[in-house]
Amino acid sequence: MTDSTFPAETDDPMLLPTGTARDLLAGAPWQRFAVLGDSVALGVGDPSPGYDAAGWSDRVATVLGSVNPDLAYLNTGRVGATIEQVIAEQVGPVLDFRPDLVHATCGGNDLFLRGDMDELRTNLDALYAVLSRSGAQIFTFALADVWETERMAPMRPMRDRMAELNEIVRETAARYDVLVVDFWNHPLRLRPDLMSADLIHFTSSGHAVVAVETVRALSELIPARTTGA
Repeated sequence: MTDSTFPAETDDPMLLPTGTARDLLAGAPWQRFAVLGDSVALGVGDPSPGYDAAGWSDRVATVLGSVNPDLAYLNTGRVGATIEQVIAEQVGPVLDFRPDLVHATCGGNDLFLRGDMDELRTNLDALYAVLSRSGAQIFTFALADVWETERMAPMRPMRDRMAELNEIVRETAARYDVLVVDFWNHPLRLRPDLMSADLIHFTSSGHAVVAVETVRALSELIPARTTGA
């Protein structure tokens, strides 16, 4: 367990009050929210004192559910999943779920296991292609540049390859109108309480910020709301 920078969620300046987050998604059209991918998609990580022990996707589903009480939510993410495994094992159940909002994040495990960037690009393209045919709104993440802090020095050799993965994600997403919530330069990356003990996954405090930025990004997709005269 890590020491939290802030004593509680209510003191964290990167977060939003529950009511504000709910207001941002007022009028959201999505009724069926699905998440697939690796451990980032699943939302694993060490707990942070003073923060709810919830992953980013569970938090987003909670906000969506507060504006759409009939929201259905599915997360098939799996620790260690490669893109090929996501396609083989998770795409079918997700499409059977008939989502209208889909998050997909994967590729990091491909770097650790094989490191073939051309294969990674091809597989990611295949994943986005099959998901896009569902007609759902798709979104993903560009991962944060967490390697500047001294604590992350042991993992620093991965930085360039993760930057390359993000570029592949951005380029491929653009071809399929996939929304990218980009954390590469987000100030979150410098927080001392961000990373779990494994130096791979965010803590609960990090997931809380990811959820807020996801809510902000999704709010930009909601058709402009009009008010009565």
